[in-house]
Amino acid sequence: MQTQQLLGRRTVLTRGLLLAGAAWGLAACGTTGSDRTTSSTTPSPSSTGTGAGSDLDKLRPIVESAMSDLLVPGVVVLVRTPEETWQQAFGKRSLAADAEDITVGDHFRIGSNTKTMTGTCLLQLVDERKVALDDEVREHLPQFTSDKLRGVTIAQLLDMRSGLRSYTELKSFNATMDAEPAKAWHPEELVKIGLAEPVDFAPGRDWHYSNTNTVLAGLVVEHHDAKPLQESFRSRILDTLELADTSQPPITSAAIPDPHPRGYMYGTNVSTLTSTALSEADQQRARSGELKPGDYTDANPSWGWAAGAGISTAADLTTYVEALVGGGLLSADLQKQRLDSVKPVGSAGAGYGLALASFGPMLGHDGSLPGFTSFMGHDPKSKTTVIVLTTLQSSPDGRMVANEIARPIIGAVIPG
Repeated sequence: MQTQQLLGRRTVLTRGLLLAGAAWGLAACGTTGSDRTTSSTTPSPSSTGTGAGSDLDKLRPIVESAMSDLLVPGVVVLVRTPEETWQQAFGKRSLAADAEDITVGDHFRIGSNTKTMTGTCLLQLVDERKVALDDEVREHLPQFTSDKLRGVTIAQLLDMRSGLRSYTELKSFNATMDAEPAKAWHPEELVKIGLAEPVDFAPGRDWHYSNTNTVLAGLVVEHHDAKPLQESFRSRILDTLELADTSQPPITSAAIPDPHPRGYMYGTNVSTLTSTALSEADQQRARSGELKPGDYTDANPSWGWAAGAGISTAADLTTYVEALVGGGLLSADLQKQRLDSVKPVGSAGAGYGLALASFGPMLGHDGSLPGFTSFMGHDPKSKTTVIVLTTLQSSPDGRMVANEIARPIIGAVIPG
């Protein structure tokens, strides 16, 4: 992926797991247009949650307008400021005529937000002096003998500067995902696919978002903890923060804990490699209700593993991102180093560092995979947190919907 694609398109997917979306500019907050029509896939106006009557209830029309514009079946939003917490669920759990309303406690796949958990576990190993950021990856994973790993460091896995190609960019890989959605992918298999491709640049010479990096990072964690990655997540992060509704499923499982909505995507994995936007004709068909998105809820997310297979709720992500940014999971010195590592990538206001992203004033990450998109951000200056979870991967015109909904919310709660 080219640097600008982080902030534009294609691998906003990196088979679903990327960062950003369109240009991250808080000044350009509008997501609606008077020429847009509402289709039968547009969510009902019903919502559930807390915060009605509060100052933050001004966010309700922002979310509802964006949902109509983007054709999102369901959304959960949580905003926490020093004064109050506002959380609302909008729309239905599926496109079925008799579908139940989504609730604020529903579980969602969180895609690349998972990367921050993998990165946190690896950085805890740095705190424990079992790993150093400037160690070569090969010191910890000697089973991979490819010369393409020569000179690649632990830090470069986390800040996306290794030069290793992302296996999720390959047409052959995406074709297998389309043909075998239940396939359980093993992490070593994913790494070997990535290492079989030419590198994008020499280690440290540029920036390129690659899921191969984070899968390698997850394997380093497993090597030192001597247990499955999901158990490291549990002992190192989830139990510490009492996140009972967050999990990393084993690679054999496509299940999402109840309650949960269905997740949808227009097109196929292969078709979205070229563009997540439908043709103009199909966009019109989608808006008229003639063209429905496909249901990807039950596709096995193991292809994302350490890079994007996590599951969570809005409340859990709020607690997590506040600790991720505010501290408590790493030593004070390493926490500062992590925050200071975030540097601009591209020209649209987003940045990236040690498994941590920035979007305008927010630090956190986002996630996108077939069926779901998500955004989690915390502004350490205003102490404001924004979480957006959605049940559509991209709008018919190719926009990453969680980011599109988060942007005007952030503009409303953090003016200027």
